[in-house]
Amino acid sequence: MKWFSAVIRQSRLDDVVDALDAIGISRMTVTEVQGCGGQTRHAHAEEREEYPEYRPKFVPHVQIEVALPDEHLREVIDTVRRFARTGRIGDGKIIVSALESAVRIRTGNKGPGSNIARRSRLATPPTAPLRSPAN
Repeated sequence: MKWFSAVIRQSRLDDVVDALDAIGISRMTVTEVQGCGGQTRHAHAEEREEYPEYRPKFVPHVQIEVALPDEHLREVIDTVRRFARTGRIGDGKIIVSALESAVRIRTGNKGPGSNIARRSRLATPPTAPLRSPAN
């Protein structure tokens, strides 16, 4: 199993969640987060030199987290990249790591049997192709 985490723009959340649901991934955690990436460091370098106490400006994003079987990883990565991308700095990051164990608190079920990574009831992908947003 893999632990998939994507930090994306807040404005892209609905499209990404809809696209994930369309490929059968409906169980996820979404958290509001803040961060500062390369664009903040470069844009405000002169402020850091002039004001040593300068703190970078944090930009609001959302983080999507999903536990999923290895065989679904490539499809999830491709879907998130397709629907989260605007082509501008600050589109976000995807981080994937190995997931050693998952336990459902209510039942104590472990691993894939815990239904943590279960795909939704969709037996086949939707008939209408999903479209990426216009840049």
